[in-house]
Amino acid sequence: MSASQPPQPPPSPELPDSPRTGGEPARDSEESPPLVDNTPTLLVKIFGKDRPGITAGLFDTLAAYSVDVVDIEQVVTRGRIVLCALVTSPTAGGTTEGDLRATVHSWAESLKLQAEIISGTGDNRPRGYGRSHVTVLGHPLTAESTASIAATITSTGGNIDRIFRLAKYPVTAVEFAVSGTETAELRTALATEAAEIGVDVAVVSAGLSRRAQRLVVMDVDSTLIQDEVIELFAAHAGCEDKVAEVTEQAMRGELDFEQSLHARVALLAGLDASVVDKVRAEVRLTPGARTLIRTLKRLGYQVGVVSGGFTQVTDDLKERLGLDFASANTLEVVDGKFTGRVVGDVVDRAGKARLLRSFAEQAGVPLAQTVAIGDGANDLDMLNTAGLGVAFNAKPVVREAAHTAVNVPFLDTVLYLLGITREEVEAADGLVD
Repeated sequence: MSASQPPQPPPSPELPDSPRTGGEPARDSEESPPLVDNTPTLLVKIFGKDRPGITAGLFDTLAAYSVDVVDIEQVVTRGRIVLCALVTSPTAGGTTEGDLRATVHSWAESLKLQAEIISGTGDNRPRGYGRSHVTVLGHPLTAESTASIAATITSTGGNIDRIFRLAKYPVTAVEFAVSGTETAELRTALATEAAEIGVDVAVVSAGLSRRAQRLVVMDVDSTLIQDEVIELFAAHAGCEDKVAEVTEQAMRGELDFEQSLHARVALLAGLDASVVDKVRAEVRLTPGARTLIRTLKRLGYQVGVVSGGFTQVTDDLKERLGLDFASANTLEVVDGKFTGRVVGDVVDRAGKARLLRSFAEQAGVPLAQTVAIGDGANDLDMLNTAGLGVAFNAKPVVREAAHTAVNVPFLDTVLYLLGITREEVEAADGLVD
């Protein structure tokens, strides 16, 4: 916050109703003019041990000098407060800037606080173009990695306007508000740096669209759940090793998914379909999965899953977790046994992207306001179709191609990429549905 910077642009005619007109929209001629460049202003900064009443006390002190408040910023860290107020110079009859300074310093000293007052002119410099939110996840977040992220932002021409913490556990998550550089350029530069220093970084454009993301679609195997469903079935059929080998090749992109699916499913021929109940009981949700879905639903998001696995499991997950959408392959059953075939269209790499579009259309959500989460090569089309594609503990080929990557084993960390804080998650958990 600087007291010697150019003025803000004039207010938009779409601002809220003016109180001077009884709730009627203000006419342009009635609007207060923006602060001109040479208007004398004072930057009042207060430091010290936090306690109730400091903010009220400062502005009660300033009120005696009939100043107008131009800007306020307050931060409390480990019980220490930093309070900044940008105000116009005194206008009360007979008072001077010196009087205000003396009074503020006296008030601060009475509370064992420090005060600094800087004279200047005008308002804050307007933020630059290309505004972005940069979310950094560390486990832990080191000073070295923070320095690297900040230096990379600077190297792209960006300016860090604000930093605040989103969460302290299960990971440390901080958000940088950045301006002065294009989001795509910033994302590319930070993705390279993040991979080298071992932190997770997400870069999204600032604006209302970030708050309006209303559909999250995720993969199931090794994303929503910790397991590969085909391997759970294979364990009951005694062919787990053979299936696991083919699965790994497919997820690395070394085999065509549809061919590998048919090869693996063929190994299940003759298995009693009653095993479905056992497999459903064996499925392990990824840590944070319930928190992610519960929080998103409370915020009004719609949530879905698409899977190269099987409806015999995803239908159960949809019911248990309250999902809005679910689509997967279906194992064919004849006379109570699996035939070794799937029925209907195969949900493959292209199919996942197609289903994301379908879910978005049904939900009435533009693709730019969707989030996709996945870990395998067959998720890539879906991740790149969504407004934000998140590679979750993914294979290298997926991490390199997705918008952002999360490499910690907690699915609810995706909430931080959406600007949702841990405190907000916990507050929501305290509500009764």
